[in-house]
Amino acid sequence: MRSQGFKKKPDKMKKRKRRENVTQQNQCRFCRSKTEYVDYKDIDVLGKLLTHRGKIFSRKRSGNCASCQRKVKLAIKRARFMGLLPFTS
Repeated sequence: MRSQGFKKKPDKMKKRKRRENVTQQNQCRFCRSKTEYVDYKDIDVLGKLLTHRGKIFSRKRSGNCASCQRKVKLAIKRARFMGLLPFTS
């Protein structure tokens, strides 16, 4: 005979709580500070946008807008070429 499988009882099922009052920032960190140029020599700022393996965080994860993410990408590539940041491993 086959068993029907385990079914959870309705009283033990947990309901997921939704986040109601989640506020998102309207501008990215570079737009807030009104930076026109992301400097490749600023390793502290660029290091926050990389994983520990050296990969660039996505726009969604870093919170950058599209134009600033392109500037960050270019600055990270320049810093890698100059030897200031590691390539991905």
